[in-house]
Amino acid sequence: MSKLVAAAARARKLAVAPYSQFLVGAALLTRRGEIITGANVESASYGLTCCAERVALFKALTHGARDFVAVAVVARTNGGATPCGACRQLLAEYAPTAVVFTADSRKLDQVRQHTVADLLPAAFNGGDLSASD
Repeated sequence: MSKLVAAAARARKLAVAPYSQFLVGAALLTRRGEIITGANVESASYGLTCCAERVALFKALTHGARDFVAVAVVARTNGGATPCGACRQLLAEYAPTAVVFTADSRKLDQVRQHTVADLLPAAFNGGDLSASD
């Protein structure tokens, strides 16, 4: 867990947040032990901004990584930042059993632990795509 949190803290330093100055780093851990990182990237058109968790997840998925067991999110905020709703939805789809660790970048030894299900109970799963009506 500390190695994953440290990777997220390093990724945070690569964030591109010229508008909010809110730097976030994320690190995903696969069952094979791979760690894939990401950082938030902002746009002047704020809706185009992408969170660190999604950057890491998209990077991992498009490089063939699957079977995620944990994700760490590090930001400079009390207790660390939990994933936003969009990130929670994607984690529920692609890392539903992952443990989510959050930490304040100033207190990396104080880590909170969550499950994806706790963060997004009753997540949308696309429904039954075989239904004909």
